[in-house]
Amino acid sequence: MAKLKNLFKKTNYISIGRNVEEKQEQKTPSVPEGLWVKCPKCGEPIYKEDVRENFYVCPKCQGYFRIKTKTRIRMVADTGTFEPWFEDLEEKNPLQYPGYEAKLEELREKTHIKEAVTIGKCKIDGEEAVLGVCDARFLMASMGYVVGEKITRAIERATKLRLPVILFCCSGGARMQEGIVSLMQMAKTSAALKRHSDAGLLYISVLTDPTTGGVTASFAMLGDVILAEPGALIGFAGPRVIEQTIGEKLPEGFQRAEFLLEKGIIDGIIERSKLKNTLSKLIRYHKIDYRTVMFEKKKGKEEIVIDETKEISAWEHVEISRSAKRPASLDYIERIFNGFMELHGDRSFRDDGAVVGGIALIDGQPVTVIGQQKGKNTKENLVRNFGMVSPEGYRKALRLMKEAEKFRRPIINFVDTPGAACGIGAEERGQGEAIARNLKEMFGLKVPVLSILIGEGGSGGALALAVANEVWMMENATYSILSPEGFASILWKDGKRAKEASEVMKITAKDLKELGIIECIIPEQEPADLENIEEIAAYMKQRIKQFLYDCSKKTPKQLQEERYDRFRKM
Repeated sequence: MAKLKNLFKKTNYISIGRNVEEKQEQKTPSVPEGLWVKCPKCGEPIYKEDVRENFYVCPKCQGYFRIKTKTRIRMVADTGTFEPWFEDLEEKNPLQYPGYEAKLEELREKTHIKEAVTIGKCKIDGEEAVLGVCDARFLMASMGYVVGEKITRAIERATKLRLPVILFCCSGGARMQEGIVSLMQMAKTSAALKRHSDAGLLYISVLTDPTTGGVTASFAMLGDVILAEPGALIGFAGPRVIEQTIGEKLPEGFQRAEFLLEKGIIDGIIERSKLKNTLSKLIRYHKIDYRTVMFEKKKGKEEIVIDETKEISAWEHVEISRSAKRPASLDYIERIFNGFMELHGDRSFRDDGAVVGGIALIDGQPVTVIGQQKGKNTKENLVRNFGMVSPEGYRKALRLMKEAEKFRRPIINFVDTPGAACGIGAEERGQGEAIARNLKEMFGLKVPVLSILIGEGGSGGALALAVANEVWMMENATYSILSPEGFASILWKDGKRAKEASEVMKITAKDLKELGIIECIIPEQEPADLENIEEIAAYMKQRIKQFLYDCSKKTPKQLQEERYDRFRKM
């Protein structure tokens, strides 16, 4: 292998994923044609077979090669199942642009594809779906009439067949040679996706390098779930245009997939080696109606019983609820549910680390799980903001809850926050509006909602995830109008009387059960920690399954009315 690498400098190489072939003068001895490829990221020569086996990812720098349509389909679709659609649509030249038809014909011969997008039906790990793949080799996958028409027809047919749609997006934007007609494809594809969404069907967009311009401003960013490949360039205006417009150099990593994940625009970054499994998993998670699954469940199984602990003071409950040893939302999610797939971002500003959320299974039943998450150490707490949620965190939670409603998934919320984030940024981005919006919209959800207080339940920051059909509390959790310190400071002008205030405020699970604020107390024989969490999580799981079983017999209207009546009588 070392000798072959030395020989590389004296012979030809092929650059995969680019439209440019670089040729050097051939000398003897020669290397067999196509044996090597050059990484488009680091520029290093790599053995071609190593690239193929590594899903066209550079084994040296982990840079992603752009790949051909047939390669993408082979990676995702089950062998022999892809059935192409709409291959013979007639091209348009609305501007009568000189040489346009000849250029298209030249590209067809060169790339062996009919247009910049290939659409069809296939199976992915046995799950049927409509699959579309954009190819940068064909006019940088720009969107002209035929691209828009193929995508629109495919979405319309998928709606009739009640199939999910998966589009691998890649584009330089609108097709200049077709002018305003190209621009109209943005609206046309978006309209088709609206009808597909209204039919309760799943659309997944996978953003590859590059995804820019009009495609970004239409079908690429309309997925129920938006994934991206590592390092992909994604943005409306290209980086060169932005730099020329504002006269500034852009920061490192600007408009890359990792940047968009941090800014809350996409749900996640997915490696090619995990792509097929992730897509089939998402399809399965989104096609099961809880009402059909839970009707099959049987009651009457032996109940797990946890003895209640001895009675302690309200202040001791406060101290336990704040303990750094207390399990956080993710600790319960990992033990109660299977296959948790985290989804990120509010799609507009940032991914708030104080809120985790996604889809998981409980005995085969998909549910949406959302939790306020504290850190275990200083580093984690900086990411999680000590569980204090920002406006974008509440908007992320609401986005996930609305998606759960669309796909008829129950919602399980874990509440654990000292209070909503405060500060200049939170106020500028509308903290009050974000909380108020959650309160309003959660009353209208047509699926079961269960909220469980596992630690601190601080003020409106907790209530924004606790508008539920039932609210449960762990025995050592607290739920209050504000912290005891704040209560004492406001009413008695002395924050040091927090211990005394906690006894007055009625913030323990026992107090709140008597007041009718909660329905259930989850006992803790010993304060919850990572040593006894398995037993507590098993008890929670049993109760959650019973809750879902009971809700499966209710109509969406009944669930809404019960939620309204629950709070109306308080």
